[in-house]
Amino acid sequence: MNSPASRPWLGDFVLLAAIWGSSFLFMRIAAAELGALPTAALRVGIASLFLWPLLRLRGQTALLRQHWKPVLFVGVLNSGIPFALYSFAVMHISTGLSSILNATVPLFGALVAWAWLGDKPGNSRAVGLAIGFGGIVLLAGGQVGFKANDSGISPMWAVAACLGATTCYALAASFTKKHIPPLPSLVTATGSQIGATLALALPALWWHPGHLPGLGTVGALLALGVLCTGVAYVLYFRLIEHAGPARALTVTYLVPVFAVAYGVMALGESLTLWMLLCGAIILLGTALASSLVRLPIERS
Repeated sequence: MNSPASRPWLGDFVLLAAIWGSSFLFMRIAAAELGALPTAALRVGIASLFLWPLLRLRGQTALLRQHWKPVLFVGVLNSGIPFALYSFAVMHISTGLSSILNATVPLFGALVAWAWLGDKPGNSRAVGLAIGFGGIVLLAGGQVGFKANDSGISPMWAVAACLGATTCYALAASFTKKHIPPLPSLVTATGSQIGATLALALPALWWHPGHLPGLGTVGALLALGVLCTGVAYVLYFRLIEHAGPARALTVTYLVPVFAVAYGVMALGESLTLWMLLCGAIILLGTALASSLVRLPIERS
């Protein structure tokens, strides 16, 4: 087994899961008042405003100008479309179910990386993907269901939106690995949020709510833009660079664990033995899928 010193990306891995676990709660708060497209657009717009001064301070704007086309495009695929889809989804199904569906990203990611990059998963990672997905299914079946929907929109559309978002994430990860050269994570993160902002600006203006948001919504948007997007995507692209796209995507296996914990602390949701058991299964699957531990049958 590799030593912690040989896995410098591990801290980013856990921190990113903790941050993204909170994003579903903040999206629910903001989208309930503003709608899906304005929420997504403001999220990436705030992230761009947060990241751009940091990029200039580091003197890395020339790198972004040099590689702006693929970086801005990956922002549409990795932020613009998924954020709009998830903002729609959390208005029609629970945040817990949305986060669990988000955890299917490594399954799509592994298939895309295999087909596109030839990154065939070894035995340990394949078993880990299966175990992690099994834990997610158990958690979904035992704890999370569809909430009542008074909007007339079937919850199945929200489920489809989540799966569409996870497919975009998987495609974006392999696109980044194949078409974007090694760049400082701040360059990729900033450019991608600018690309997403440009893509969502006109649709968000067309469907804007016509009133200023309340203080709670403003706070949720700031948390989404600065923490869950600006800071998180620096961590995410650094994780792709250091750990590879398929392994980076397994961070979504940990997100539901944090999302459930936030629900208990912030919303008073119940925590059961079943939830703890499923969380342990998901953690085991994540450890195998990201090669934190290996099966005896596979040595490398």
